[in-house]
Amino acid sequence: MTTSAATSAPLSYKDAGVDIDAGDALVERIKPLAKRTMREGVLAGIGGFGALFEVPKRYREPVLVSGTDGVGTKLKLAFEWNMHDTVGIDLVAMSVNDVLVQGAEPLFFLDYFACGKLDVDTAATVIGGIARGCELSGCALIGGETAEMPGMYPAGEYDLAGFAVGAVEKSKILTGRDVQAGDVVLGLASSGVHSNGFSLVRKCIDRAAGQLPATLDGKPLRDALMAPTRLYVKPVLAALAAHPIKALAHITGGGLLENIPRVLPDGLAAHLAKGSWPQTELFAWLQATAGISDYEMNRTFNNGIGMVVVVDAAQADATAQTLRAHGETVYRIGAIAPVGQGAAVEIR
Repeated sequence: MTTSAATSAPLSYKDAGVDIDAGDALVERIKPLAKRTMREGVLAGIGGFGALFEVPKRYREPVLVSGTDGVGTKLKLAFEWNMHDTVGIDLVAMSVNDVLVQGAEPLFFLDYFACGKLDVDTAATVIGGIARGCELSGCALIGGETAEMPGMYPAGEYDLAGFAVGAVEKSKILTGRDVQAGDVVLGLASSGVHSNGFSLVRKCIDRAAGQLPATLDGKPLRDALMAPTRLYVKPVLAALAAHPIKALAHITGGGLLENIPRVLPDGLAAHLAKGSWPQTELFAWLQATAGISDYEMNRTFNNGIGMVVVVDAAQADATAQTLRAHGETVYRIGAIAPVGQGAAVEIR
């Protein structure tokens, strides 16, 4: 007796929803993008089962520092608004800025792109942003994975993850252990919301509905909200080479209130001066639309400060000058003091 399965036409992987040819086409599109990111240390990159990287010989006692992250629900706006060209920069920035906080130079990056059905043009646009982020931060895009998984994601949607590895001399690892009362807190301006708090951003968009502002901070609303996370790598590495910076904090999820304490010794707090940096139209609109307090703003968003630098008071002006010379907008936003009875970060 012949079963119906035996008499049916053969099924291919493409019939099941996975297009190997599309995946191959994407790899060919990616190769020249990745090539622009090559740097010392790359032995073998995209195309092999594993990427090979040799730690540069200028390091005497190299310690590897790794970080991983995604882009979060900012991707929902990318899908809705068909804006895919900068979310790859977000992906890189969220990992390399974290690696940087330890004093490390990002060396290489790998990405993971997952979707239900592979659209080569969209994927190439996203990965083009990843390559651009790597290029701007001096790290090599040496590998990644594209996963086409029918039924796992709605049509037109995808997810991203990224993985960065950097190196720092063992004697120069930043731990915050040398931070003391009287040190100055410098704040480096963010480019916008970066990649945290977008679940609330999307709620604000829904609440404002037909009364959305046309522009914020001189940009169309969509461009202001989708501005990619600022890459602080090259300016901060230049400052680290020239000045004895004591601690760095990347202001991501949890905002100023939860990220700065991660690099402070027990018993110390950061006292920040309200108004020492401007609130942009973007963050003012978010706060007014959400109807939330300053406290909630400062633990949900970066609120205008994307990276914090802690330095000795005697080094503050020179450090700020170096950072400005490399393109950063720098504010002197506070000082370190004994924690007392208050919180680890106080803004007043």
